[in-house]
Amino acid sequence: MSETGSAGRLEQPAADSLVAFFEAPHLEREKAQFPYFLKVDLAHAVMLSEEGILSPSQAALLLRALTRIERLGVDGLDLDPLGGSMLFQIEQLLSAEVGEDIGGRLHIGRSRLDQGPTVRRLYKRNMLLGILAAINELRATLIERASLHTETVMPGYTCLQHAHPGVFGHYLASFAAKLADDFSRLTAAYERLNLSPLGAAGLSGTSWPINRTRTSELLGFDGLVKNSKLAREAYYAAEVAGGLAMLMSTLNDLATDLHLWSSYEFGFIELADEFCGTSSIFPQKKNPTALEAIKFAAGEAISWPSVILTTFRAEGTGDVVMREAPILDRACSLSLGGLKLMAPIIETASVDEARMRTLASANWSTATSLADDLVRHRGFSFRRAHLIVARFVRMAMQREVTTETATGALLDEAASSLGLQPPGFDDQRVRQAFDAPAFARSRISPGSINPGEVASLIDDARSDLSASQSWHGERLERLGRADEMLKLAIGEIVSAG
Repeated sequence: MSETGSAGRLEQPAADSLVAFFEAPHLEREKAQFPYFLKVDLAHAVMLSEEGILSPSQAALLLRALTRIERLGVDGLDLDPLGGSMLFQIEQLLSAEVGEDIGGRLHIGRSRLDQGPTVRRLYKRNMLLGILAAINELRATLIERASLHTETVMPGYTCLQHAHPGVFGHYLASFAAKLADDFSRLTAAYERLNLSPLGAAGLSGTSWPINRTRTSELLGFDGLVKNSKLAREAYYAAEVAGGLAMLMSTLNDLATDLHLWSSYEFGFIELADEFCGTSSIFPQKKNPTALEAIKFAAGEAISWPSVILTTFRAEGTGDVVMREAPILDRACSLSLGGLKLMAPIIETASVDEARMRTLASANWSTATSLADDLVRHRGFSFRRAHLIVARFVRMAMQREVTTETATGALLDEAASSLGLQPPGFDDQRVRQAFDAPAFARSRISPGSINPGEVASLIDDARSDLSASQSWHGERLERLGRADEMLKLAIGEIVSAG
């Protein structure tokens, strides 16, 4: 065990069982974060140099060695779980190359309690930005597909029974709006995630004259975790997990509808072959495998916030349990995968517009229009009009009368059976009330299924998406500028040393 590990305090190395259960898996997780360990080390070394804590020659030696390790990559390193966390592993590599007297100076003014959380925030920041980009990609796909279906009438459902007709473009636009909310929730979490704990140094601060603002700037953070006690605090992980759980709920709702609508009984859509599977025994089967995969992944999402909060339950004792929340890595992976799978599903699915239109008009779903006509033209209260039309529909179904053969006489009979004045509508007026496309055009309230309103919703969705894309692009530009600033600072110090 190297002096940079635990040999100074402990006489014996870690037990094999501890290595197998914790140290080795922990190191594997840190391997994925390797580029961010190096970035933190480089930024910290630059700051120590700029503040005069390292001499020019010491800083140059450290930065050259760190740059070589960075170029090697994690696969080029001989890492040993007995060597401790990635912090110790890199320090040992540095000491082997430049000597312990120089390599050991990198840890001045910091602790694993602030260095580790800084690395994890950088790593989670990168994952979250990828998810946010994928949300925008799915929103764009939904918006473009919705724009092709502003007049595609379809059945609408409550309690899985026909309610009013809907419009497929209106439906797709609703999910673009839900994803906009998901994006907003996660950007709020991003603002709290993207703060630098580096320099808190063991939760109490340090006696060294470090410049925390400088390392924050070099690493692309928006600010500092100001209270040193909160350096290891990672409740942002629960907040991100909560946002991802809600995102997966959105994907689950969409996948569930499409799954149902792809069945023979509905027949509204058909998935492209590349997103389907077949049966080992039923030759005719075309299973919507991709949708089932999304629904399956969404099943565990509800547990993500609770698992993280449970993991962090000992925060008040000063325990360091917050240093890891592996479930968040899985949450990010599943969320990104679900988004990247759903976008091409939406883009390539075929839509049976004729089937949708036929079923939208087939089951008395526009009966509210007939009730509205009774209110407008015969002076009934809506409650009485509702009662008359409900009785009319019941009588029509009992007599196997359809929306196309309904008559004014039957409506009069329904009213009379309730002791109310017969409306006296002719057959044409009664049948017109059950025209689903006409029903859609008659909706005039903001946000309705009227084709003009659907187009307006789509325009709004495009504007919201543009703002979200700008937000995302600005964050990427800021991080790019920070990377360039760090490279420039490294170059200047190495040249001078």
